Amino acid sequence: MSSTPVSAGASGAGPAVDAPNLDFAGTTPYEDYVQADVLTHLQHLRSDDPGEMVFLVTTQVMELWFTVIVHEWETAGRALREDRLPVAVDALKRSVRELEALNHSWRPLSQLTPAQFNSYRGALGEGSGFQSAMYRRMEFLLGEKSASMLVPHRGAPRVHAELEKALHEPSLYDEVLALLGRRGLPVPPSVLARDLTQRYEPSPQVEAVWAALYAAPEENPELVRLGEALSDVAELVWRWRNDHLVATRRAMGSKTGTGGSAGVAWLEKRAQKNVFPELWTARSHV
Repeated sequence: MSSTPVSAGASGAGPAVDAPNLDFAGTTPYEDYVQADVLTHLQHLRSDDPGEMVFLVTTQVMELWFTVIVHEWETAGRALREDRLPVAVDALKRSVRELEALNHSWRPLSQLTPAQFNSYRGALGEGSGFQSAMYRRMEFLLGEKSASMLVPHRGAPRVHAELEKALHEPSLYDEVLALLGRRGLPVPPSVLARDLTQRYEPSPQVEAVWAALYAAPEENPELVRLGEALSDVAELVWRWRNDHLVATRRAMGSKTGTGGSAGVAWLEKRAQKNVFPELWTARSHV
């Protein structure tokens, strides 16, 4: 007699031992967790052009990545406030991988011709990416504060309240500088006590702090690692802005943007701005 076991599924006596469970009383546990049915039915097209679907889905994917990145930066900010530097650096490193994925989201749209974009551009109406509340929260966390950017969201009370809260809270960089101050580094009191609702402006004294850290990395290796993690974030934000600029140039040239923005001219101005500016200028003095 053979000693080889026969699976129940093969004999017809029942399902194979290693077969997945296919019978659920309600929706699947996967659906309950991921809400895939909700996600895949959020695409309400406004034109007959087949290209609109990829534009809409890509934009929605970008919004999801914004949400994840905001979560990571808020996690890093709390950890910095609690002097848990390794936790903060881990969150920043995760956000770097997420920013890379976000930036790759431009690929489906990066070679749109004007004719292709125009075929469904009218469906956007006055809609524009600068109206994204979650992207605005990203910008606020980077120190790009502006109370005027709350105005488009007055009609959405919850969103407006979240943005107003973010406007008055320290940015990620504010938390970094506060930590440097607590570590005994000469961050100016005027920087530490600045009006958090205003855009962060570069400080020569903060530049000198970073230059000193980078000139003697063995003295504060944790802080140098923090600086490099922030530099990785800043570089990828800069790449995001430039990829946005290039994609827009290809799709619509220098025409006025949707929502009445200046289009390429506005994006060019944004692309010139450094994130965490002293981390870049300090390198010239090391």
